[in-house]
Amino acid sequence: VTNQTKSTELLRGKTKFKGDIRGPSLPSRVIHIRKLPSDITEAEVISLGLPFGDVTNLLMLKAKNQAFLEMNSEEAAQNMVGYYSTMMPVIRHQPVYLQFSNHKELKTDNSPNQERAQAALRALSSSHVDTLMAAPSTVLRVVVENLLYPVTLDALCQIFSKFGTVLRIIIFTKNNQFQALLQFSDGSSAQAAKLTLDGQNIYNGCCTLRISFSKLTSLNVKYNNEKSRDFTRPDLPSGDSQPALEHPAMAAAFAPGIISAAPYAGATHGFPPVCFPLPVSSAYPGLTLPALPGALASLGLPATARLGFPSIPAGHSVLLVSNLNPEVITPHCLFILFGVYGDVMRVKILFNKKENALVQMCDSTQAQLAMSHLNGQRLHGKPLRITLSKHTSVQLPREGHEDQGLTKDYSNSPLHRFKKPGSKNYSNIFPPSATLHLSNIPPSVVEDDLKMLFSSSGAIVKAFKFFQKDHKMALIQMGSVEEAIDCLITFHNHDLGETHHLRVSFSKSSI
Repeated sequence: VTNQTKSTELLRGKTKFKGDIRGPSLPSRVIHIRKLPSDITEAEVISLGLPFGDVTNLLMLKAKNQAFLEMNSEEAAQNMVGYYSTMMPVIRHQPVYLQFSNHKELKTDNSPNQERAQAALRALSSSHVDTLMAAPSTVLRVVVENLLYPVTLDALCQIFSKFGTVLRIIIFTKNNQFQALLQFSDGSSAQAAKLTLDGQNIYNGCCTLRISFSKLTSLNVKYNNEKSRDFTRPDLPSGDSQPALEHPAMAAAFAPGIISAAPYAGATHGFPPVCFPLPVSSAYPGLTLPALPGALASLGLPATARLGFPSIPAGHSVLLVSNLNPEVITPHCLFILFGVYGDVMRVKILFNKKENALVQMCDSTQAQLAMSHLNGQRLHGKPLRITLSKHTSVQLPREGHEDQGLTKDYSNSPLHRFKKPGSKNYSNIFPPSATLHLSNIPPSVVEDDLKMLFSSSGAIVKAFKFFQKDHKMALIQMGSVEEAIDCLITFHNHDLGETHHLRVSFSKSSI
């Protein structure tokens, strides 16, 4: 009998594990989790429960891609199941299913599997003793100690927006210490950010975050600049304290070596009008729990990793994309896909190694966004590998030297999504998902037309929904994230007639 089989027989009140497939039973402290990725870690499973209360036990059934999680109260379990029924958790691009278990509590043995689970529980719960306490405020006070590298407002935004919607930030120096006040849209997001980030380092071995709840209940921001930002008011002036940053290279001077060094090209006052949640670490690739009160992806990180995700230095905007399918890859295909995360200037597929390509983005921030969101995603059956190239630009072939159309210049393309300052596309950047957002649909095109169009590529259309108030927009759900990526490439800018070209992007919500 394997350790795993032995573990499954130790659920109190059952002699044999039968699973809980027969539908949700009455509420229970024990939650049955299914369809987990095969390389799931104990810390990841526990992090699903932590925003809702203490996790008191865990049983991992890795061979069955399942787990049982025991919460400290039935109320915590009900909150957890209720939340995830409206906001399905996705771990490594794989939807995960939760329901109440028929078991009322877990009793586990001392097998190696269980010792690992218990160790993870001890490590994570010790720092989460006060999870159940209601958050006293939506405003956090952040002090950064051991400030060896500069920390910008944008860097803080990237880190904290992992846990929910950041509304306002103010940064200042007090008592010779770098400090910030940061307001979330809700208390549970503030609570989750405090629990996870307090004591963490932004960069390896330095820039330590000390976080407490502020006595303030709201922040009053008068100017949008590099010291203060109100994301709900993009119309605020930049103030006379400093010039508006008009060029990425100028802005980079304010932020040497920061997570994203340059602001979005052309964005008013040199900052993006909305906070983009970027992955805190590649330790859990693709753990996305949208706007969850605690997308606790950084939990259980090795101490060395902390929040130090790789940053792209200013002026570097060329990505090396490898593991491409040489039979089908084209510059246009990479232009459309990478164009979801920034304006692509040039693409070169390497002549002697067609499974590799160089993609030049408009600036280093857009390169960071594209790398963060697309690395590891499957394109034409193969996972993309994306790293920073040593080249600072993509060279065009010399006149008279044809390279079979492997190098393309897109610098004047009408398909750039971000060339208009303040474009709403800045606030609609989401990771690849199986659900696509469609817009610019003419009135004559009906649901069946779009379903037929998308299934004509060989993909499976699982669901479709027009927006209630605006039939120019719709959501379409494909059979997988990979199918959705292929469909976005194929049908973005597709001519639907009546001078309407279809616009396709990844959606944050599912149908």
